[in-house]
Parts: sequence; C-alpha cells; structure tokens
Amino acid sequence: MGGDKWLAALALLLIMEGLMPFLSPGAWRQFFAKLLAMSDGQLRFLGLASLVCGGVLLMLL
Repeated sequence: MGGDKWLAALALLLIMEGLMPFLSPGAWRQFFAKLLAMSDGQLRFLGLASLVCGGVLLMLL
C-alpha cells in the first residue's frame, strides 16, 4: 500500500470523525458523555469489536 493510499485512508478517517460533531453537536456530546460513564472493560470490548470489524472489512477489500 503506497503512501498516497495511506494519506487517502487518513483523510477519509478524518472526514468520518468530523461528520457527527458537525451535523449534530448535541448528540455528539451525549454520546461522549455515555462513553465516559462506561467501565474500562466495556470500552475495551468496544475497541476490540471495532478492531475485529475493521480487520474483517479490510480483508474483504
């Protein structure tokens, strides 16, 4: 994977990360308030689920 593809992937990540606070800042704040209330184990599970889903999607591509 060349450097251009890595930069394109980073750009898409930043676009996706910026959509929610731009479109609905109130819902974004509520979402992060719920994340802050979660235990470490719950956050780790969400992180693991995200890693697995991303890895599977990457393998399919």
